[in-house]
Amino acid sequence: MKINVEIDCTPAEARAFLGLPDVAPLNDHLVAEMQRRMDENMAAMQPDELMKTWTSFGVQAQDHFRKLMEAAVKP
Repeated sequence: MKINVEIDCTPAEARAFLGLPDVAPLNDHLVAEMQRRMDENMAAMQPDELMKTWTSFGVQAQDHFRKLMEAAVKP
């Protein structure tokens, strides 16, 4: 025996019917916080700032990275 039940409702109605919490306010807060943090850190995403950060590690970091990659490809 096979029974198919088709329910036509919105996601909000389905959540309410199943007793699930309404997380829309929490989601709105999370998105707003992420936007605020991205806006605050936008200067760090500039190419010149990234290059300053990457080059500040110096030759030692480049050598260490090269050695790490060489060790990864050795059998």
